[in-house]
Amino acid sequence: MSVTEMKSSLVEEIQAWKKKRNAILLAHNYQLPEIQDIADVLGDSLALARAAENTSADVIVFCGVHFMAETAAILNPEKTVLLPDLEAGCSLADSITVDQLREWKAEHPGAVVVAYVNTTAEVKAESDYCCTSSNAVEIVRSIPEDKEILFLPDMFLGSFVKNETGRENMHIWLGECHVHAGIASHQVEGMLTQHPEAELLVHPECGCSTSSMYLMSEGVLPAEKTHILSTGNMLKHSKNSHAEEFIVATEVGIIHQMQKQNPEKRFVPANPEAICPFMKRITLEKVLAALKENKHVITVPAETAERAKLAIQRMVSIG
Repeated sequence: MSVTEMKSSLVEEIQAWKKKRNAILLAHNYQLPEIQDIADVLGDSLALARAAENTSADVIVFCGVHFMAETAAILNPEKTVLLPDLEAGCSLADSITVDQLREWKAEHPGAVVVAYVNTTAEVKAESDYCCTSSNAVEIVRSIPEDKEILFLPDMFLGSFVKNETGRENMHIWLGECHVHAGIASHQVEGMLTQHPEAELLVHPECGCSTSSMYLMSEGVLPAEKTHILSTGNMLKHSKNSHAEEFIVATEVGIIHQMQKQNPEKRFVPANPEAICPFMKRITLEKVLAALKENKHVITVPAETAERAKLAIQRMVSIG
């Protein structure tokens, strides 16, 4: 049997088991192409959280990383949430612990805590708001200006939000996603030299996002061709733009969907090595095993889930 035939057989079996268990398959934009292609819902963290909250399925198979499956479990305590690989973690979520957050809060009594969705359930439970890169600016703007804000854990997204909102009373945790942090400004500038007509799409988690904002203000990067966007908004922009070529500064997995939606356009990764090993752990074989063997069930302790749910629901409702 050829590789193509094996994949086709796996997909057929997955579809049969999904029907048998009344399951829905949610997949992040950074997943392997074959996982993206079989997803019932494909999107960024916010879109997937909304899909998880609104589904009528009995089983949610989450093709993403651990904190995403936790979020789905918090929103759906009565449903079965499966993560096909328990090793699908997140370096950004690991960059702050709940004890570190409690210490930080103690140093800033009364501050409003805004936690990026890339955090553990325990950290979300200590937060007032969750956010994603697509609504972080709106959430910070919704908080009264006299309120001190603790933004965590991504320093590049935090810097972007602070610049966009002008909030001087906003403190930023020094965490990062090792994949996005590795996309440097010199790589972006080099690609722009090679592709002068291309539009530049930058995820705000990227190490180059802060410098991109500065270089735009200095006129080094063309402001009309430079866009700092979430993955979901990158997909929308690439579809609606009249540009024929794009330099994409985020995890390279999203390019599969961009190319699929826009076969006549060209997409070039700012850093071809920007590959998240955690996102790539989930395979067709593991999705099938999850459905057949009910693994791995993700649960969150009731007290933690109850406290985290308010912050997550605020995220889902804004933007």
